[in-house]
Amino acid sequence: MQSTAKSSSYKKIAILVGILFIIATVASSISVILTTPIFESTDYLNKLSNNPNRITLAGLLMLIDAIAVAAIAITIHPVLRKYSNTLARSYVGARLVESVFFILYAITLLALMTFGVEFATAKDIEASHFQAIGSSLHAIMDWTFTIGYGIVFTLSALILNYILYKSRLVPRWLSVWGFIGGTISMGMNLVSFYNILLPEGLDFVIALQEMVFAIWLIIKGFNPSTIIYKKALTEVVA
Repeated sequence: MQSTAKSSSYKKIAILVGILFIIATVASSISVILTTPIFESTDYLNKLSNNPNRITLAGLLMLIDAIAVAAIAITIHPVLRKYSNTLARSYVGARLVESVFFILYAITLLALMTFGVEFATAKDIEASHFQAIGSSLHAIMDWTFTIGYGIVFTLSALILNYILYKSRLVPRWLSVWGFIGGTISMGMNLVSFYNILLPEGLDFVIALQEMVFAIWLIIKGFNPSTIIYKKALTEVVA
């Protein structure tokens, strides 16, 4: 009876984690889609002032993403710590730091929108000052996203998929895929610090893996035989 209850608990955790992964990915992806055309324009300050609802939605979606990634780490921690308490804590820490960076990104984005509205009504003499400050805020926004996603997120992906590979909680092909995708994305962002730009499509490797992983958790859950074996081993050692 107790084993059945445990199995049911792990299944609920798997489903919730899968849903949170989908929420985080969809929210951040839509946010980026909404803002990319605006920031690709040289006249982005005026475009920001003309699209307040769009920018507000993009900022809200990034806040949802920030909450979701923190919730993922906290929810999955009880499962991961059975295989490595140190790595499980490291995963939680990385995702919480990622969440903070995305909150900062959202705040800077909304601040830029407000700044764009003020820029639209500024006189010609003040325009150059607004553009200089706007460029600084834009740079801060870019760096918070680059570090939050490109470094901290990819590090958390490597930690998670290493634990998944060692524990066999999911099929190893899935965790290997995630490890490769995380390595590619981290490499892309590290070389971008030196103005070496690689095709953005390479990020699709980890993005697709996360969606497959999420669907796998919702439908299949964690490998029950691995959980049962670990529980039995713990009881023997105790």
